[in-house]
Parts: sequence; structure tokens; C-alpha cells
Amino acid sequence: MLVQRFAAAVACFALASCGLPRGAGFQSEVLAASNANTAEEGEAPVYDFAVYEVNRDTLPVLQGWPVTGEETQPWLVAREQPASLQIATGDIVQLTIWDAEENSIFGATGVTPLQPTSVSSDGRIFVPYIGELRIAGMSPATARARIEEELVRTVPSAQVQLAVEPGRSNTANVASGIAAPGLYPLPDRNFKILDLFSQAGGPSPELNSPQVRLVRDGKTFGVPFERLLKEPRLNIAMRGGDRIYVEDDQRKFIALGATGTQAISAFPEIEFSALEALSFIGGVNAGTANPEGILILREYPASAVADGIAGPPKERVIFTIDLTSADGLFSAGNFMLEGDDLIYGTESALGPALTLFNLGNSLVATANAN
Repeated sequence: MLVQRFAAAVACFALASCGLPRGAGFQSEVLAASNANTAEEGEAPVYDFAVYEVNRDTLPVLQGWPVTGEETQPWLVAREQPASLQIATGDIVQLTIWDAEENSIFGATGVTPLQPTSVSSDGRIFVPYIGELRIAGMSPATARARIEEELVRTVPSAQVQLAVEPGRSNTANVASGIAAPGLYPLPDRNFKILDLFSQAGGPSPELNSPQVRLVRDGKTFGVPFERLLKEPRLNIAMRGGDRIYVEDDQRKFIALGATGTQAISAFPEIEFSALEALSFIGGVNAGTANPEGILILREYPASAVADGIAGPPKERVIFTIDLTSADGLFSAGNFMLEGDDLIYGTESALGPALTLFNLGNSLVATANAN
């Protein structure tokens, strides 16, 4: 009876070995050519993807290939501007006339504040005893000198004081993604974007990886907030009519197979290496994963396909990473993940064998117990 049970156990063991369930494919399965089964005898199988191992030799070439995923937006380079406001349409101008004459036409006190006036659509303001005078495009100091120059023809001892309150044409619009959105007047032409952030507050804390967007003259520019803080040349001067908003990084990557976590994840940082991504998803499955067969699947646009140096030789590329070698680990730490990448942990051939071994032990133990 015991022999029969043991024979039955062996039979079950054999049947189980024919098709144990697995959580991932073997590396050889994933990398198999798509036409391997239909190729003629003596004909080499044709792969519709390219395979590159990530190591010290290939890394310099791979780092020069075009970036995929979220489209990279351009940004402007900072240039120093005059530290003065440029008067524009809609600005409010306050004039005060000083006159030392006893019988001044501006009044007996010698100091006459005029009513605040808005710069018209054609860039002019009205000044008593002068008439309409164009001041748009001038700095406040230049406009003051120009008004005074015209006024002394009528009032020789007149002196002019001028103050400007920026209007909409000298205002930046902080739209969203910032602590205190709103309209912010620009005190001068050298008012930088980080100065604006200092007034409006930093990016919203809900944003995982904030990206600054600037809309100017119908064009949209973008830069990661982290880079804006670190690189002074990106801290550009604001212009009237600029619209700024901050949004989260839209890039995502997928983890499947024998990885610690199988999920779609957002990029937590601007530059995110394959090694950091593996750590982020909990590494690989200790019981089933093949640490020599970590794959990153990436699809390039047809326009990026090149000779393998300037760009990938095919649209579909699989990068292989060996976590059992120092070179593989170092290289994975310098290989940057890109938007829509798929990290796939292949399964070790020992996984099913161990499963069968454990199953056999259980069956034998059961047979012996009876």
C-alpha cells in the first residue's frame, strides 16, 4: 500500500512538472525572436527588437540616445536686465509738482499732487500745461526727466516727482500649483522668477516632483523646480503678461514579473536611475527572481532610430541588467529610467525546481505518515 501511494506521489510529481504556474517568464522566453518558430531551416531568426546589456562598455553610448517618455520642454537662459521698471499700458502714474515761485500756477503751497492717471492704450498720460505725453517704454526716471523738461518751459522752477504702480502689463500671473496663486506686480525688469516664488510661496506640497511651466508670447517653457533652484542661469527675469504654473511630473514606469512590487509608479525625482527604481519597487522576489535577468523594455519613436550610436537601431529595445556583478550594479546606478519604461523581473529556472522539490517532499511525507 505504501509503495502504491509513493508511486502515485511520483506520478503527481511528474504531472506537476509539466506546467507549474509562474509569476514571470524566463529570460530566454522573453528574448526569443518573434519568428523563431517560422524561420526556414538554416535561416537565422529575425528579432524585431534590439538587446543591450547595461555595463561600463555600453553605458556611454546608451546615455547619448534620445530621451523618450514625457516630451522635454525648452527653458530660457537668464540675462541681466536694467534694475528699473519699464512703464507700460495700464500702469498708474502719480505725479507731484514742486514749484518754488510765490504765485505758482500749481497753487500757493508749492507742492501739488496731481490725480493718479492710467497710461492709455497708446502709451500716453495727460500732464497739465503740457498735454498728452507718451511715456510708455520709458523708465520712471526717464519719464520724470521728460515731463520736467517739458514743464519748465511754462514753469521755470518746477520739479517733478513721479511714482508708478504696475498695471496688468507689468504683472505676472501665478496660476496654479503654488501656495498663493494670484497676480503679482513686477517692480522692475530684473525681477526674477525665484523672486516671484519667494512672494507667492513654493510649489504645492501635494506635488511629487514639481515642474515649472512658463507661458510667454504664446509659447510654453518648462523646467524642473529642483533644477531652477540649483542652476542660477535658469533664474530668468519676469516679463509683464507672463503666466506661471506648476504641475507634477507626468512620467510613469511599470514594474512587472518577479519584482518586489507590480505596479505603475510615478517618478519621485527628475533623474531616477534603474537601480533606484528597483529599490523603489522593493527589489526583486527573493524566491523566484533571476537577478542576472532584470529587463528594461523601452519603445523609441521611429524618428529616433539610427545606427546604434546616435540612436537605437530599432524602435523596441530591451536593456538587460545583471545584479550579481559589481559592474552591473554600478552601471544600473548610472542608467536613467525614462517615462513609460517597463521593468521586468524574469524568473529563475531554479524557482520551478524548488517548487517541485518541496512538492515531492510533501507528498513523500504524506505517504510515510499513512
